[in-house]
Amino acid sequence: MNSKIGMTGAAVNALTVLLFAAFMAIGYNFGSFLVCIFLAISFLCMIAAFDAECTRQNAAAGRTALILAGVYAVLIMIVYFTQCTTVANEELSGEAVRLLKYGHMSLMFNLDLLGYGIMALSTFFIGLTLSGRKKRDRVLKCLLLLHGLFFPGCLILPMTGMFLGSDGSASSGGVIALELWCLFFLPIGILSFLHFKEQKDGAKETGGTP
Repeated sequence: MNSKIGMTGAAVNALTVLLFAAFMAIGYNFGSFLVCIFLAISFLCMIAAFDAECTRQNAAAGRTALILAGVYAVLIMIVYFTQCTTVANEELSGEAVRLLKYGHMSLMFNLDLLGYGIMALSTFFIGLTLSGRKKRDRVLKCLLLLHGLFFPGCLILPMTGMFLGSDGSASSGGVIALELWCLFFLPIGILSFLHFKEQKDGAKETGGTP
């Protein structure tokens, strides 16, 4: 069951990253907001499956990664559920627009950056738990650890106020930055799927529970 959940989470994660990249490229904001909700859920499932593989020696890193993944999922689902419901369906004006609409680079945008910073920290800790005995897992471990480098920027930059008054992700530079993130993160989902598939196949061969 653990490997099946990991495979499903990793597959959905890779698919949502692809869809997010496509929706961003064509400017379909509602679609990009919606898929981020499922990206968060699938990421949580993926990290939970990695945590289930942890030995006693690396259990603390795995549990930390899982808790951080939960924090990330809550923040991101709040941000994008708000965009798909309150912002999309109600006539907002004044301060409500500035605080709740993602494109205004205010509260929701800052929470989004915090969420993805926490996600990066989660990948760093789960990367510490991978043994990397096979080349594919070594590449995955490296990508997970490198993704952790996004955390300081996502945490600190909103505090500087540098995004206030800018177009953010709606600008061409913002879109390019997000597309590059998708290009970086997509292999993590694919390699994680292959990792869990191998675990599942190995368990079948030995008569264990995948």
